[in-house]
Amino acid sequence: MKTVLLLGASGLVGPHLVAGLEEHFHVRLGDIKPNPDGRPVQPVDVTQYQQVYEAARGVDAILNFTVNRYHPALSFGVNVVGAYHVLRAAAELGIPKVIHTGPEFTSPEHRHEFDVDDVPLRSGTEWYWYTKLLSLELCQAYAREYPLQVICLLFSHLGPCPTGPLPRQDLPVFTVLWPDLVEALRLAVEVDRVPDNYQCFNLHSYLGHGKILLDKVARVLGYQPGTGAEALFRRPLRPDLGPAG
Repeated sequence: MKTVLLLGASGLVGPHLVAGLEEHFHVRLGDIKPNPDGRPVQPVDVTQYQQVYEAARGVDAILNFTVNRYHPALSFGVNVVGAYHVLRAAAELGIPKVIHTGPEFTSPEHRHEFDVDDVPLRSGTEWYWYTKLLSLELCQAYAREYPLQVICLLFSHLGPCPTGPLPRQDLPVFTVLWPDLVEALRLAVEVDRVPDNYQCFNLHSYLGHGKILLDKVARVLGYQPGTGAEALFRRPLRPDLGPAG
């Protein structure tokens, strides 16, 4: 089994991924705070290069789920400088794979369109999206200059699989359910190479809306949503409603 370092292991996303990842990999956890499930965590502040370097020794891939959205200084430190430290450590240690994560940049420009595929990424003027777009530029630069495979997974909403229908609710277009995200990470770690050593993939769990296509991630990684989210939108007919006529 390969060994992966999960950075941001105690955040809003990481704890939901550990059990699923452990079915496929040896998982090393890194974060600046304790894990909410009591799992052992190596202290790693991604703004400190030496801490990232030491935590990454001996792993086969780094999964970067660290993020800061709102603090004017820490957001740049975590989202941009932290990404740089992850990439630099991977290059210096000979780690072949970095899985980077970030928000999707597609829906603001294409909110009313359908069958949207691999479109150019634009951050707009929001500081958080701007810092994450800068981190993608770093990913591409490192993949171009070093023997690294860098895969970026872009999404918006995350959560567990609902246990029943969703009356009067909807899943936002870029919703990713936990099992699908684990599967995407597994595929990203296991794939040998991606075109140009760097690729960004839009990711979600629900094809029924017909808006954001998953053709690219299906073609390159073999990803397909496995959670059957379509079933959540089926509604029983009211018994008092007969055929129209």
